[in-house]
Amino acid sequence: MRRFFPCLILLALLLNAICSFAAPVEVEVKKTSGGWTLLRGGKPYYIYGAGGQGNLELLKQLGGNSIRTWHAGALADTPILRDADKLGLTVAAGLWLGHERHGFSYSNAAEVKEQFDKVIAAVEKFKNEPSILVWGIGNEMEGDGTNPEIWKAVNDIAREIHRRDPNHPTMTVIAGTGKDAIKLVNFMKYCPEVDILGINSYGGMATLIDEVRAKKLDRPFIATEFGPIGWWERPKTSWGAPLEQTSTEKAETYRTSYEHSVKGAGELAFGSYAFVWGSKQERTHTWFGLLVPSANGAVERTAVSDVLSYQWTGKWPSEHAPQTSPIKTDADQIEVAPGSEWNASVDASDPDGDSLVYEWGVREETHDAKEGGDAEAAPPWHPEAMLQQNGQTAKFRAPQQPGAYRLYVAIHDGKGGVATANVPFYVK
Repeated sequence: MRRFFPCLILLALLLNAICSFAAPVEVEVKKTSGGWTLLRGGKPYYIYGAGGQGNLELLKQLGGNSIRTWHAGALADTPILRDADKLGLTVAAGLWLGHERHGFSYSNAAEVKEQFDKVIAAVEKFKNEPSILVWGIGNEMEGDGTNPEIWKAVNDIAREIHRRDPNHPTMTVIAGTGKDAIKLVNFMKYCPEVDILGINSYGGMATLIDEVRAKKLDRPFIATEFGPIGWWERPKTSWGAPLEQTSTEKAETYRTSYEHSVKGAGELAFGSYAFVWGSKQERTHTWFGLLVPSANGAVERTAVSDVLSYQWTGKWPSEHAPQTSPIKTDADQIEVAPGSEWNASVDASDPDGDSLVYEWGVREETHDAKEGGDAEAAPPWHPEAMLQQNGQTAKFRAPQQPGAYRLYVAIHDGKGGVATANVPFYVK
């Protein structure tokens, strides 16, 4: 019998390999009388998603069914594909393309070919993963949308993906629709091989579906990023600091955006990915994050997640995040003297009646402002500036060093919810 043991072991290993082999789930785009439908495994699939790599269990709990990534490294370096599959979530797999503002040249044939090869290699590596939903070719690499070479490079990649992977549609992602919706026009002209158009839009969500209809977009779209009104779209102080919405105001912006340009798009859209499922330093550390890191290292969710959960499921979550008003202070949006002392207050409440804990702080304005969502270094806090914190009220001292600052407040309900607000001031 001993001579058969090696054979049995090999047979067991072979069976285990067969059972564990990743098998793709077929996804296809189908034309309907009213637009299009997305089929996954032969069944209609509508995207209730978010972009980022935050807590996937929480996303699932709130009714989400899909997560979006931006580059192939996220697939290779994290367990997101495996974790998504275990939770029954799908992944819009991003394939990063170079931006000309970063120095990439679409007129350089060698650069374009090298990029093409890297992207196709990533597709070959991950195309059989069951959680893959769609290939996202690039993100906001189109610039102003007028360079045909960029669109042609995207189309070449899409054509090759179709040849190598018949199970997943292709998508490219643009930043808004451009002046006179030129990006929609050139997408339709130069990218016949791309199945879906992804559109990132913030303040523009108020009119996005109207622009799509006006230009008669000939393919379905996905709102691949939508969120609060962007820092580039908000009013500014005299020294150029953009005024951030409170988390409560952001929740209302997400609601109206979703209802108008996602739900209101009907069969022209396949759903959306809210931005961002996690936290991100971009002008401030709270501007875009749906999950806010707390002092103890945990993450808390804002009222935006409540709104998304309601849109996804038709029901409000059992536990709600706190609500807040804007901060009131005599130093609001003004220039102040070094070392001067100021009082601040905020009105907040919790829909569930939970006791609230207020965390105040002064932080410098970013010294590393970037464009297009590029990574920024986090500016320092000034804990010495806080003199008193008494729940809804606080007293602070302006730092001695001249420059731009913000006063922040985070309001915690102790059950995973948080509300945020901030106000800029300038030490002269």
